[in-house]
Amino acid sequence: MNQLVAAFNDVTLNKNSDLAARETLGRIGNLEVRLAANTSEIEAALRLRKKVFFDECGAKLLKKNALIDHDYFDDYCDHLIVLDREIIGSEASKIVGTYRLMQKHHAARAGGYYSAAEFAVAGLIARHPNRRFLELGRSCVLPRYRAKRTIEVLWQGIWAYCLQNEIDVMMGCASFSGVIPAKHAQALSFLNSHARATHEWHIAPLAGRYVSMDLVPAEAINLKSALAELPPLIKGYLRLGAIFGDGAVIDHDFNSIDVMVVLPREKITQRYRSHFGENAERFAA
Repeated sequence: MNQLVAAFNDVTLNKNSDLAARETLGRIGNLEVRLAANTSEIEAALRLRKKVFFDECGAKLLKKNALIDHDYFDDYCDHLIVLDREIIGSEASKIVGTYRLMQKHHAARAGGYYSAAEFAVAGLIARHPNRRFLELGRSCVLPRYRAKRTIEVLWQGIWAYCLQNEIDVMMGCASFSGVIPAKHAQALSFLNSHARATHEWHIAPLAGRYVSMDLVPAEAINLKSALAELPPLIKGYLRLGAIFGDGAVIDHDFNSIDVMVVLPREKITQRYRSHFGENAERFAA
């Protein structure tokens, strides 16, 4: 663990150690969301990710016997965390969910966006030179907290963060479990037929990584089955108004089928704008 502490560069440490990092971005009941403020909180978020992605979902660890899920990009991002205030102990021990947030200046320091290894992110961003993009990634929540309230407080935190940082477009990979697209044929085909990004927001996998999502003819898609098959995170993106890339990517390291999510701020439905508050005031401290 000491190696991880040393790995975090001065950009992350200086930025996250100030009082602003502890500002509450949202709260529902005993759950609170804010940015991780120091290395111990970031380490706790990375341990949580390891429990979910590797212990539970069967992803492959990059380092044998690793205690955390950590990659190069973690050293440059903001880490959103959900804390359960009813847990007795340190702030780090209260973390029950996390999301990785990467702005343009983070990506510049890191040499690019994480999702650019799978999807043609550069082309999408180049078509919108005056837009501020935010990459969302590595979302996970402990099993007992996988309920509507936790997703809601996470999105309240993201909404507040976007307003504070004048973010125009959210994007990032979201995943289906396993590496066999046919097992998710209805859901993938639904996204392809009913929620595919076109024209100015079109994005597809990099050459050689494209996997078709057009597995069932549009007229044969069972909407009830398709919606039931969607992972909760992707279902949440849809409710907000997100659109999805053309084609998926198989990630064998994470035992997942990745789709690209694009969510311009103006496409967020008025229902959710009203729910969260135009100025993120609904759950703010």
